[in-house]
This record gives sequence, structure tokens and C-alpha cells, in this order.
Amino acid sequence: MNPIASTRPATGAPPAPGDAVPADPGAVLELRGAAVRVGGVILWSGVDLEVGAGEFVAVLGPNGVGKSTLLKVLLGLLPAAAGQVRVLGQPPGRANHRIGYLPQRRSFDPSVQIRGTDVVRLGLDGDRWGIPPPFGRRGRATARRVREVIDLAGATGYANRPIGECSGGEQQRLLLAQALIRQPGLLLLDEPLDSLDLPSQAAAAALIGRICRDQGVTVVMVAHDVNPIISHLDRVVYMAAGGAAAGTPAEVINSETLTRLYQTPVEVLTSSDGRLVVVGQPEPPALHTDRHASGGTP
Repeated sequence: MNPIASTRPATGAPPAPGDAVPADPGAVLELRGAAVRVGGVILWSGVDLEVGAGEFVAVLGPNGVGKSTLLKVLLGLLPAAAGQVRVLGQPPGRANHRIGYLPQRRSFDPSVQIRGTDVVRLGLDGDRWGIPPPFGRRGRATARRVREVIDLAGATGYANRPIGECSGGEQQRLLLAQALIRQPGLLLLDEPLDSLDLPSQAAAAALIGRICRDQGVTVVMVAHDVNPIISHLDRVVYMAAGGAAAGTPAEVINSETLTRLYQTPVEVLTSSDGRLVVVGQPEPPALHTDRHASGGTP
């Protein structure tokens, strides 16, 4: 069996940064024995991961284990401390023009008057901000692409409003449209559901899942809570103090795997409404947590 995503124990000897690793021409992401160091501390190591085109992958785990750092490595903003990393067939940073990136949630002050359409267009020609938009064929193509991605993100109804007057969920859809405007092959999303209410989380998760499937875009999403997105996921990468695990949600989000990662007994239950509940962990992971059952403060 050749799984799309896998890990090996952190104790395994990863390839040295110069070692050659056979490339899979069909893979969007490839990590082989990858490790990352921040401030002299290894956050994670021994991570093997392959992701194909059009797959939806969630990166989960407690705070401080390096989930967002993984995105920085993929963007070439932080070098891998060991192992091999390839993104869209290139070393990290070489193919960023084919990557859409949505950083951790930022809100716009209500006084911001820039229209949603202009925020979206910044993803295409932000380096020309303040310069009148092009005329003729190029100008029409730019305007058409802006309309297309706004429609794709379901934001047409409010795209001409000042973004400061849009709700949190509406702002997030416009920022997603901005990340999509260059027709990326890979979309990196850093906790895009954070601070949204539950209905908005569900709607945003469904939207991202649909874009992944219909557009053939590979999505890697850092998430705090897996429940809103679990039905859309192909793979999960779960990071904790005890290492990392990757595979299908069923292969990773279970008592045995999380007990190994947290190095303490953990039980994964399913609530009456179908949500996953983790019991017994010392620190809340990226799942809905029953704090009463785990002995935490209500």
C-alpha cells in the first residue's frame, strides 16, 4: 500500500538536507523526514507527507506545536532543519506564484472604506496599488477575474460594500477570493474559521471543500476544531509533543494515536450530534473538548 500521507517516528533518522529523494511528479506536497527548528528548539521532526492534487488536508494539534510554522516552511519563509521538502515540484519558495495564502484571521476596522472588490484585486496587482487600473483587454480580463473569484467565494452580494462594514464571515470570504485570484494549485489557510460563529464555520468549510473539489485546488488548512471540516477532509496531519501522525481522519483521530502523541491516556468519543470529543488530554487539541469529563474547569 502506498498511502497519500504518512509519518514515521521522530526517532527515525531523517535524510540529510542534501540527500536526494525520488520525486513524485504527481504530488503537490512532499515532505521526507522533515524537521523544523525555531529558536534552537525542534518543534517537529521525522514528518513524511505526500499530498496529491485536489486533496483537502487539515493540520491539527495544540497551541505551540508548530502548525502555522509548517505553512511557513512550505512557503520558504523558514528553512527545514532536516529532511526534504518539495512544493509543487520545487524547493519551498520557488513556486509561491502558484500558491494562495490566507494568514491567520485579521479583522478590518469598521472605519475601513476600501471596497471588498478592491481588496480582492490586491491579490492580483497589489504591487500597483494607487495606480489606475489598466484599460483595454488587460483591464477587462482583470475585472472579469475579480468577478469570477468573488462569485466563486459566494461574496457577490456584498463585494461592493466597504469591507469594514462586512461581517466577519463576509470578510473571510472576500479574503478567500483574494487568495484564489491567481488560480493557485495550492491553497494554504491558517485557521480561517477562527472567530466565526458555528453557522459561519459550517458554511465556510463547505465552501472550501467545494472549491477544493470543483477547482482541483489542493488545500492545506491549519484548524483549531476539526468538527466543522471533518466531512470534507481527505487527510489529517496531527502534531503534538510526542511527534506527528498523518493519514485519514479515522486513522489519526482515535484513542490509540492521540494517546501516543500526547503521551498520556486519551479517549476519543462521538457525541450524540456526531461531534468528536476528546477526553483526558492535558491540553485541548484541535477537537471539541469535554472539559467536565477531562477534569478541567467548566
